[in-house]
Amino acid sequence: MYKSLFIFFCLLIHATAATGQGSWQFMTEKDGIRVFSKEVANSKIKAIKAECTLNSSASQLVALLLDIPAAEQWVFHTKSCVLLKKVSPSELYYYSEVTLPWPLENRDFVARIRVSQDPVTKVITIDAPAIPGWVPVKKDLVRISHSVGLWVITPLDKEHVKLEYSLQVDPGGVLPAWLVNAFAAQGPLESFKSMREHLLLPKYKNASLPFIVN
Repeated sequence: MYKSLFIFFCLLIHATAATGQGSWQFMTEKDGIRVFSKEVANSKIKAIKAECTLNSSASQLVALLLDIPAAEQWVFHTKSCVLLKKVSPSELYYYSEVTLPWPLENRDFVARIRVSQDPVTKVITIDAPAIPGWVPVKKDLVRISHSVGLWVITPLDKEHVKLEYSLQVDPGGVLPAWLVNAFAAQGPLESFKSMREHLLLPKYKNASLPFIVN
């Protein structure tokens, strides 16, 4: 049961880089995916950072991250992921519910995604903080109200990118911080592994986005 708690650190595709005290400490590595953690001021739950190199163009990866319904297929333990509003090709709002084993309550959240690219370095940042409102709080679900994270995509060449993802989140409800911290690394490992597989799908393979320069 406890192993499933790592879902909070999968992909809340959520505002700015996770902030806190101390430096990143290496936790684990598997299949080229490295996971780190660090202490966060005024929180018992540690921030998490995952990084890896992907066989993907920048547009290919961004297209996957903006495909909201597809998150149900590759973000571990995501029960639902629904687009609420598309502000522009590079900004949107979405709602998601993540599952926890009985007797724990599922969590849900609303997030805003904004994509930007540095015109000189070509580095892409994707903010997606959890935000209040948009969807009423639902019975038997715990609303995640605080989530701070950042995706950083660095193009290496036309077919490879370096991906870094940092996240600090309060899952809400009654969950021991030591338990969440103990299993936090497994979420990024599982999700990044599945991400690699989905990037091979035809709808992403030749993706071209007007706001992304590969």
